[in-house]
Amino acid sequence: MKSIVKTLLVTAVTAVMATSANAADLVLKFGHVGQPGSLFDMSANEFARIANAKLAGKAEVQVFGSSQLGKDKELLQKLKLGQIDFSLPSSVMSSVSDEFGVFEMPYIIQSRDHMKKVQAALGDTFQDAAGAKGYHILSYWENGFRHITNNTRAINVPTDLQGIKLRTPKGAWRVKMFKLYGANPTPMAFSEVFTALQTGVIDGQENPYAQIASAKFQEVQKYLSITGHVYTPAYVLTSKSGFGKLPADVQAALREAAVETQAYVYETAARLENELLTVIKDAGVAVNTADKAAFIAASKPVYDDYASSVKGGDALISKVQNAAK
Repeated sequence: MKSIVKTLLVTAVTAVMATSANAADLVLKFGHVGQPGSLFDMSANEFARIANAKLAGKAEVQVFGSSQLGKDKELLQKLKLGQIDFSLPSSVMSSVSDEFGVFEMPYIIQSRDHMKKVQAALGDTFQDAAGAKGYHILSYWENGFRHITNNTRAINVPTDLQGIKLRTPKGAWRVKMFKLYGANPTPMAFSEVFTALQTGVIDGQENPYAQIASAKFQEVQKYLSITGHVYTPAYVLTSKSGFGKLPADVQAALREAAVETQAYVYETAARLENELLTVIKDAGVAVNTADKAAFIAASKPVYDDYASSVKGGDALISKVQNAAK
């Protein structure tokens, strides 16, 4: 009898362990750096909602924001190691492959409609670039149009940035751009920016309203200058090999969910542009609209550098620009 009970207990424990293992295998982790209430946070949560409905218990997408699973570069590495299943990089992709650097060219993307046309015309170009590094893009979402905040002065023209210590993402082209404008660009992880602004380690930063407001930068910044100098896409990124190992029906559900989420992302981003600008103003931040023509004129050397130093760079710039027509 004791032997039978022991056998039954072992069998039960083994079954529980197997069930747990199977459940764990079906949990798909989505890591991102966005704070609660940010566009990243809302986008990833909407994707999880849509995906989990489609998956119907075959797998579950779980979202981890606020850099819980790592900063941008750590998330990229964890994708390759199979420690997470999705991340939502933006500017950092320019350090993954030169092709993504085209989105770092100032004012190259004019609108969300333009971005949709670029995706349609050049999607294979960026997918191939990601694939060569072991990644796969499921869809294009948004980080947004970027603007400058700082504690020194209002920024109307590029020369107003002279000497300002400005946090940038860790991408070579953004650094080059702000050096050209006269700033002192300081690459830094997003999760470290609030404290750096609060303590005066840096004077300012540049981000879309959704990132500025959700990270509460308005609490530690005096000026917001509406520049719209760069539009940064966000990429729903997976590991090429890891994603390929998922069951075909799971892959299909995730692809469909990522694409369907784009409409929500763009609609939400457009709404937040108005709502969050009001939030920033109400916090007492002085807001001005910069001289866009002056910034465009000052940006030509960045384009020339990309065109001459990146293989096929000149043609890629032309293709992105022509997609707007």
